[in-house]
Amino acid sequence: MSKQPAAKPSKSSKSTRTTALAGITDRKTLRANARKSIEDGAVTPTYSANRTAVIKLLNDALATEWVCVLRYYRHYYMAKGMLADAVKAEFLEHAQQEQAHAALLAERIVQLGGEPDLNPDTLTARAHAEYKEGGNLRDMVRENLIAERIAIDSYREMINFVGDKDTTTKRILEQILAQEEDHADDFADMLEGWIGE
Repeated sequence: MSKQPAAKPSKSSKSTRTTALAGITDRKTLRANARKSIEDGAVTPTYSANRTAVIKLLNDALATEWVCVLRYYRHYYMAKGMLADAVKAEFLEHAQQEQAHAALLAERIVQLGGEPDLNPDTLTARAHAEYKEGGNLRDMVRENLIAERIAIDSYREMINFVGDKDTTTKRILEQILAQEEDHADDFADMLEGWIGE
């Protein structure tokens, strides 16, 4: 077998390395685009979701989270009975987590150029979940499970609506959804093993 020298890269293969990849903007264009509409902050020309619709969805979710925070705190303070201490701790933990969700949503609304709607006069009208006081400890647990199930479905729908058009919002919603599913599991477990009223 004769040994042939290794082929030298052709000029065309070298130029291929500098050719733009499909779907990737070259540096010059990226830099030029970044200088346009800088008052839009984090929202660049490549943002492809319907920003008005996303902000509305996020404000409705924000209202839902605050209604849940208020319901959980009411249940925390009103819980009484033999199982109250264990259940109260769960109500308090969930109230704090829902408040953290509200903060994430409000921050994202502002990033998108919107304003968080925290008007107390309209919170319950815009919220997906209801503010149910519950007559006893078991009712409180049940109402919170129902509210979490509502949140799970509404977050799934928002995630599907946003899709890959706004991956940051999608990640935030997925993070919140995962925690809402944990909350629902907690309350379902409590109800399954409930003793007494």
